[in-house]
Amino acid sequence: YSRHTTISYANDLTQFFDFIETQYEGLAFQQITGTLVRTWLASMKEEEMSSKSLNRKISSLKSFFKYHIQQGALAKSPMETVISPKVNKRLPSFVTEQDMEQLFTNLAFAEGWKGFTEKLVIHVFYATGMRLSELIQCKETQVDLSKRIIKVIGKGNKERILPISPELASELQLYIQQKPTEAQGNPYLFVTEHGKMLQPRAVYSFVKKYLGQVTTLQKKSPHILRHSFATHLLAAGVDIRTVQEQLGHSDVKTTQIYTHVAQVRMQQLHASYHPRA
Repeated sequence: YSRHTTISYANDLTQFFDFIETQYEGLAFQQITGTLVRTWLASMKEEEMSSKSLNRKISSLKSFFKYHIQQGALAKSPMETVISPKVNKRLPSFVTEQDMEQLFTNLAFAEGWKGFTEKLVIHVFYATGMRLSELIQCKETQVDLSKRIIKVIGKGNKERILPISPELASELQLYIQQKPTEAQGNPYLFVTEHGKMLQPRAVYSFVKKYLGQVTTLQKKSPHILRHSFATHLLAAGVDIRTVQEQLGHSDVKTTQIYTHVAQVRMQQLHASYHPRA
């Protein structure tokens, strides 16, 4: 699991056992039943926690009790009687191709190294479909400009190879050559003007700022650029298995949601431009 996932699972378990300790002081974990788990979940649902978040907590508990069964500390899991709530699948939002073109050709980015970094980061997000964590953790050694590829370490430490265009390869070469002297010894591809590693909050902030100038989407984040990457590829006729590989999805079902987005987009275009629509 990724570091983010393990931290989230640990937090879920801490919350659950805090609840057990508060409500049923002195109860051994072998005495925990499905009814107690459902009581905890119900208390969070009353606080209007989303079904998606509840499912994550259920997943954390399932992993926990499964581990103790494997270790011989439990005979059966109390999670056998816990049913996960249904999640309404929403189609992912994406930026249109025209809006992305406007962002790169018409927007004025900040002066100097800061603007160079911000524009190039957005370009890499959109051109490769990288996750935020993957981009920030990407090192210079993972970029092969001669082959025009970037090796990405994704979830579960799985490596995938992402192709880049000659234009993006040239921009990255220039970026690496012009890195500030303060960045010497810093292995990461993208750095601040002070030579430091980029921070997630800062990247989220400037992506939101620039997307806000070209789109009215409610959500404006690095992940929206990932959605846009996948949607535009599928709309252009790229095979879904190729897109799955590029995104690093372990299951093609996760990628299939983008085919629905592409279909909706094509229907909208047909209704807008076909003379008999």
